[in-house]
Amino acid sequence: MGPGARGAAGDHHLTGRAGPLEAGEVVLFLDRRGRRYLATLAAGGVHDLRGGKIPHDVIIGREEGIAVESSRGERVRVFRPTLAEFVLEMPRGAQVIYPKDLAMMVLWGDVYPGATVVEAGTGSGALTMALLRAAGSTGRVFSYEIRDDFARQARRNLTRLMGEAETLTLRGHDIYDGIPDVPIDRLFLDLPEPWRVVPHAAEALRPGGMWVSYVPTVPQAAQTVETLRAAGAFVMIDTFETLLRPWNIEGLSVRPAHRMVAHTGLITMARRVAGTQAAEHS
Repeated sequence: MGPGARGAAGDHHLTGRAGPLEAGEVVLFLDRRGRRYLATLAAGGVHDLRGGKIPHDVIIGREEGIAVESSRGERVRVFRPTLAEFVLEMPRGAQVIYPKDLAMMVLWGDVYPGATVVEAGTGSGALTMALLRAAGSTGRVFSYEIRDDFARQARRNLTRLMGEAETLTLRGHDIYDGIPDVPIDRLFLDLPEPWRVVPHAAEALRPGGMWVSYVPTVPQAAQTVETLRAAGAFVMIDTFETLLRPWNIEGLSVRPAHRMVAHTGLITMARRVAGTQAAEHS
């Protein structure tokens, strides 16, 4: 999974797993207060929680969802983490895209099994994981990252959750200089200046291909949209954000949570047209 390299992996890295928990797997500990902790199971290993120590040997070989008791008598549930849970708890180099935005980007970006996808701005690998899952074992994901420290952290996170995914190629490449992996079906950008990629995207995306970019501020989104419109190669250009408001439901007490994950970023979508001239309704 190094730059330009591919490794070997089974399909379970892309589709999830079932059955007894095994050594080498990442698990999620859930304590009675709802706190969550990630750990990688190892024979003879021990995980130290706030509620005491838990030996891995009492977990390995058992089904997820079990309750185990710590050295202090604390009951802890053990699960395989969902992708969203892993993203929120994993070590970070760069700030991750939150699950609420990942879900919208992958769905509205229409990543399908067998798609060829380019991502720029690997960061900590959150979007990369979502793209790998969606593109499946018959797709290809090319991810570009110019910062070595971010790339190293992303590799660690990806390997920890998915192993060596053979459908992924990581490159130390600056997408502002071009897109070497062509043609592509989908393009995802988590960059400060995505508008600089528009000319390259017009060349690399197949007709009908999707552009998806993610930026934190309105001026960045506005410049991206203006550049896409001026290029004459994109239509269906839309920008939106996703707000997630949890609710507390306890008996007769039903109310919105006091805290919510509100603005995190603006997502811009666009479709590549055939030829070079966009329709008037762009």
